[in-house]
Amino acid sequence: MSTAVTADLESLNARPLPSWYDEAKFGVFIHWGMFAIPGFAARLGSISDAFKADYDRAVAMTPYTEWYANAIKVPGTPSAEFHKANYGDAPYEAFKEPFVAGLAHWDPASWAESFRDAGARYVVLVTKHHDGFCLWPSGVANPYRAGWFTGRDIVGELASAVRAAGLRFGVYYSGGIDWSFNPEPLRTMADFMGSTPDGPYPNYADAQVRELIERYEPSVIWNDISWPTDQDAMNRLFADFYNAVPEGVVNDRWISSSPQTNLLRNPEARRAMDERIKARIRKHPETFDGIIPAPVPHSDFRTPEYARFPDIQAKKWEATRGMSHSFGFNRNDAEADYASAETLISDFIDGVSKNGNLLLNVGPMASGSIPEPQRARLKAFGAWLRANGSAIYGSRPWDRAEGVTADGLPVRFTQGQGRLNLIVLGAPAGERLTIRDLAVTGEARLLADDSPVTVTQDGPDLVLTFARPLTGVFAPAVSIAL
Repeated sequence: MSTAVTADLESLNARPLPSWYDEAKFGVFIHWGMFAIPGFAARLGSISDAFKADYDRAVAMTPYTEWYANAIKVPGTPSAEFHKANYGDAPYEAFKEPFVAGLAHWDPASWAESFRDAGARYVVLVTKHHDGFCLWPSGVANPYRAGWFTGRDIVGELASAVRAAGLRFGVYYSGGIDWSFNPEPLRTMADFMGSTPDGPYPNYADAQVRELIERYEPSVIWNDISWPTDQDAMNRLFADFYNAVPEGVVNDRWISSSPQTNLLRNPEARRAMDERIKARIRKHPETFDGIIPAPVPHSDFRTPEYARFPDIQAKKWEATRGMSHSFGFNRNDAEADYASAETLISDFIDGVSKNGNLLLNVGPMASGSIPEPQRARLKAFGAWLRANGSAIYGSRPWDRAEGVTADGLPVRFTQGQGRLNLIVLGAPAGERLTIRDLAVTGEARLLADDSPVTVTQDGPDLVLTFARPLTGVFAPAVSIAL
């Protein structure tokens, strides 16, 4: 029987990371909601590109379609113009009725099966995004928008389907932003970070997350942006969650409310912060790529967004990204807007070699259909993991993460079950492969077909000789007994 966790940082931080999460490596994120109906965002590249190109209204210019409800409040943005041309003066709330009606076409079991077949071991559903709209029939009343939820229990149905497919289920909750409580248009980073609602919102958010825990017992609680209560109340929430779900995990986006964070409610403080950020972007634009949240007093894992850590990390982490520049469905995304399957898989392998997981996002259309480019990439993950999963699932970082072939192809290392795994990030050709500055011996095999691989040494370099040419094999993995 596990020891009860108490609501203090010493107890919370002494709790070991549940092994399932460390071993799972690959999860699917789902951003789905009313924003899928317009499915539109400005096209300035990545979220980082939007802040570099148009900082003074960047929050309304990001490629994130799930931020549409804010973007249409800022006059002159592409989203505002699109909304006016297609929906006239209709408020964002008008999308609720067609979204709810479209749920008749949604099949949670087919989603769960496709995620399982892709090789995912867990699924995290956005239960409430920044628009405040809940995908479950919440019993916690929103004081500003009555009935701001679905009558159909999307969270519960997907949880059941995901678990029936043998996967873990988790929930995302936008704790720091809720535009149903704070409808002020947001333009800059300081606007965004200073917009966490107060008043009745802290109790509302706490009650809703507790409701999610009680009803669905999620294995993951993935909060976003910040949290509206103080640290002590947050610690009580963590302890109650861990005691209710002993193998549960929480992410790192839990910046508690404090006098310092509340300063950003002051317009002068926001302007000062914005000037500092703009100066940093001008001076060091290369450092403003992707999002890496700052460490917080307690978390089970860190969450770089459209970014990865360059080295092996002692603390568990999870890279998260969409397949294109958006998490939510974007009607304007063409094939060229999506990262290739090879890029996504290579980044995934790189992250695993450095103690990371990947939470890869799916952005369904309003009907519940997963766009074909996204389905194709899920299938590519599934095919690669079926052949090479033993080098990924349950693995740990080795003494070093990176190597290189004599031809200049990157190599990544993992270890597990007494074996060293070498994975080439590319498509090498021929029957021989040389890995620079690597010396190991032992029985070896190519995971894709379980064929033997001869291991020899050429000075400081390792030479692998295969039973047949590797031509056409992407990211081949070789397992060597240590």
